Amino acid sequence: MALQTAKKSAPLTAWKRIADDIASEIASGDHTPGKGLPTALELAARYGVHRHTARQALRHLQEQGLVSVEQGRGSFVTGRRFPYRIGRSVSFRQNFNAAGIEATGRILSVHCITIPISISQSLGLATSESVWRVEALNSAGGKPISLSIHYLSTIRFPDFPSVLRDHNTSITEAFRFYGIDTYRRLSTSLSARIATQEEVARLDLTYGDPVLTSEGIDSLVDGTPLQVVESAFSPARVQFVVEAD
Repeated sequence: MALQTAKKSAPLTAWKRIADDIASEIASGDHTPGKGLPTALELAARYGVHRHTARQALRHLQEQGLVSVEQGRGSFVTGRRFPYRIGRSVSFRQNFNAAGIEATGRILSVHCITIPISISQSLGLATSESVWRVEALNSAGGKPISLSIHYLSTIRFPDFPSVLRDHNTSITEAFRFYGIDTYRRLSTSLSARIATQEEVARLDLTYGDPVLTSEGIDSLVDGTPLQVVESAFSPARVQFVVEAD
């Protein structure tokens, strides 16, 4: 029946029918994350269309984040995207835990560096000051989701690496040690670019893949800047949800 229906479809809509069928099969669990999909030639034979039409369907699924196309290997199901809410309060673990998904964070490195000019402006610090640069890898559902870099003042947060280690490597818990129980997101900038070599390795991407990026400034309730957080997300695993305040 699927073969006969596809043959009657107009050439410009045949690829959409194929894409919709595969998307529906992914949603119903017929194709699980990591599983290979039929090739363009196999889909073309199944639907009675030209292989270019089948390739267009696979490209559309790739753009939706449902499928990853790897040169020389084929097409694979990436799984569903996790909703990532952005509002006045932004917490990686809370975002995923609220959806019943186990989320974890791992600190990769903590260094004291000369403050970059852009960071000094965001934090309202002099360019002669130094900051802690904290790199963290965040995962949810057993998959790497984002690679984040946190910048915060070394003067305001002395001995931060030790405090972070003593508080289960949780930056939020470390802030509480310094008397900061509540903070909020002052601003968030969203963009996209090609993944760096480290992001490809850490986020299990392929060279040439894009990443979604965010730059957030967290502050105290009175608006005093607290930290800058630069994050790169796997676009196949998250969907940004901007919440109105």
